[in-house]
Amino acid sequence: MTNAKTKTGLVLIAGAGEGLGASLMQKFSDAGYDPVGINRSKPSGAVDVLQADLSSMKETQAAVEAAIEKYGLPKIVIHNTAQLTIKPFLEMDEDEFEQIWRNMVLSAHNLARASMVPMIRGGGGSFIVSGATASLRGGNKFSAFASAKFALRGLTQSLAREFQPKGVHVAHVILDGIIDTNKSRELHGMDLDRMMSPDDIAQAYLDLSHQPKSTWTHELDLRPASESF
Repeated sequence: MTNAKTKTGLVLIAGAGEGLGASLMQKFSDAGYDPVGINRSKPSGAVDVLQADLSSMKETQAAVEAAIEKYGLPKIVIHNTAQLTIKPFLEMDEDEFEQIWRNMVLSAHNLARASMVPMIRGGGGSFIVSGATASLRGGNKFSAFASAKFALRGLTQSLAREFQPKGVHVAHVILDGIIDTNKSRELHGMDLDRMMSPDDIAQAYLDLSHQPKSTWTHELDLRPASESF
């Protein structure tokens, strides 16, 4: 193993595509970390983004080990994968329902399995999970997405109770709003002041990962000032 390039430490970001993922990569790089993304497909021109199907334990393990081999043990791990599907319940077949669960919940399980022990071995760190409004309530035509986000929240709570005594800060972030991306602007046509800036969200994740042990936040909810709740 070579640690020649290690600065503040390795940050693993599962789901490092356009929007929040890209902002997380940039924000942690600017803070002196070595961010490595893990995506199902590798964005064009992406640097330090590993391609892996996170619903596969074998592929997830291989990606995490490759990042560790290059940069050393992880200090921060972020699960930011999502598959937003809006569809009437009776039109959702079981394979699609299961695939949504695999992409959001099983992927978090695999990422935690691959990274928790190395993080503990390195002296602890932070494991942060991106949630959504659907983590708290199931909406019309959101049966698959909401049930997966509910499960992801429960998994995160269990991980916190098991691994925080071992030095890993486990946090769940509820993103209650529409994240500003080119795709979401086209889809929703909302005023920018009603959308969530991915750079601002990334700053909140950075702040969360640096909290002192005496005041660890487990669940943080973020929303635009104009969002009703």
